Amino acid sequence: MKEATVQVQGMNCRSCVPRIESAIHAIGAEGHVNFEQGTIDIRFDEEKVQISDIEEAIQKKGYNVVV
Repeated sequence: MKEATVQVQGMNCRSCVPRIESAIHAIGAEGHVNFEQGTIDIRFDEEKVQISDIEEAIQKKGYNVVV
């Protein structure tokens, strides 16, 4: 399993957390959002999911990923 932390812009309230986490889980990755820091700790299998897939899933929910 690969681990990464990405910064996310556009989270305005705590209701953003489950939206982002569900988007990550839907593509087969695990994620924990830290609202206060504006980051997401992600675990994923690189053979099944790429970091670009995760970024795209988050962006489709309306948030910006800072790499």
